[in-house]
Amino acid sequence: MRHNKKFNHLGRKKAHREAMLSNMASSLIMHKRIFTTVPKAKELRKYVEPLITRSKEDSTNSRREVFSLLQDKVAVTELFQSVSQKVADRPGGYTRIIKTGFRLGDNASMCFIELVDFNENMLSEGGAKKAKTRRSRRKATGDEAVAAAPKAKEVKKEEAAPKETEKAEEAPVKEAAKAEKAPVKEAEKDEEAPVKEAAKAEEAPVAEAVEPEVKEIKEDTASTEAEAKA
Repeated sequence: MRHNKKFNHLGRKKAHREAMLSNMASSLIMHKRIFTTVPKAKELRKYVEPLITRSKEDSTNSRREVFSLLQDKVAVTELFQSVSQKVADRPGGYTRIIKTGFRLGDNASMCFIELVDFNENMLSEGGAKKAKTRRSRRKATGDEAVAAAPKAKEVKKEEAAPKETEKAEEAPVKEAAKAEKAPVKEAEKDEEAPVKEAAKAEEAPVAEAVEPEVKEIKEDTASTEAEAKA
C-alpha cells in the first residue's frame, strides 16, 4: 500500500528506480546534457542537485557519500574536479529542463535536462541583456520644488531663445515677400480702373432712358389712388 508516498515511482520497484536514477545522474555529470522524459527528468533533478551541492566540499567523506550513490569513479572525479568549480558561486538550481515535444511511439512528453553553467549560448545571451530601467514622474514637494523652480525657468528661457531667433530670421523674408506683392496689386488696380469706367459709361444712358418711364408709372398710380379715394 502506498500510504502517503507522494513521490513518482516511475513504474519501477525501489532497486530498479534507484539504479536508473544513479545511471542517469552519472550520464548527466559526464555529458552535461541528456534527453529523457519529463517525469524522469523531474525526479533526476531532485536526485542529482544534492550531490552537486555536496561536491562543493571536497573531502574524503563527501567523495565516499557521492560514490555510494553514483557507483562510478569517473563520474565522481568529474563532479569534484570540474562541475564543483563551475557551480561554486551558484546557491542552487544547477539544472535546467526544457521540453522538446512528444515521442512518436507512445506520445510521451520528452525534454532534455542540462547543467546550467555548461550551456555557453544561454550564458552569453543572459549577459548581453541590459537591465531594464523604469522611469516614473512624481510631483516635487517642499525643498525639491523650490530647488527645481530656477532650473525650470532656465529651461523655458532656453526653449524660448530658438523661437525668437526663428522669428528674427523670418521677418526679412516676410518683408521681401510683401515688397514683391505690392507692385503686382497696383498693376491689377490700374488694369481694373478703365474696365469699371467703361461699365459705368454703358449703364448711364440705360438709366437715363428708364427714368421718365418710371416717373410716368408713378404719376398714373398716384392718380388712380386719388380717384379711388374720391
